[in-house]
Amino acid sequence: MRCEIPERRTFALVIDGTRIGIDAVVRLVLPKALRAELGITGATELEVVARDGVIELAFADVPAHVGERDGRPVIIAERDGPRLTAEDVRAATDRVRR
Repeated sequence: MRCEIPERRTFALVIDGTRIGIDAVVRLVLPKALRAELGITGATELEVVARDGVIELAFADVPAHVGERDGRPVIIAERDGPRLTAEDVRAATDRVRR
């Protein structure tokens, strides 16, 4: 896959009506409000996919395996991450239903 970058050194993208910049070394700067809403910190890994001229960013999958807890199968993450609360799940469900 080959992506071409315009001759100019910086350009802007629009995400949900918010412009973000890409600097001369091709770093994206996401607005603080967007980072806070998505829980993105300096240590967050994202996957990048180019599809039909669109750049998509998504949270990287966390390596995991199926184990057993109390006689039931469970998915066990291979590294620590934020724990989901019931409120997190409710908020995500509400966002998807809208």
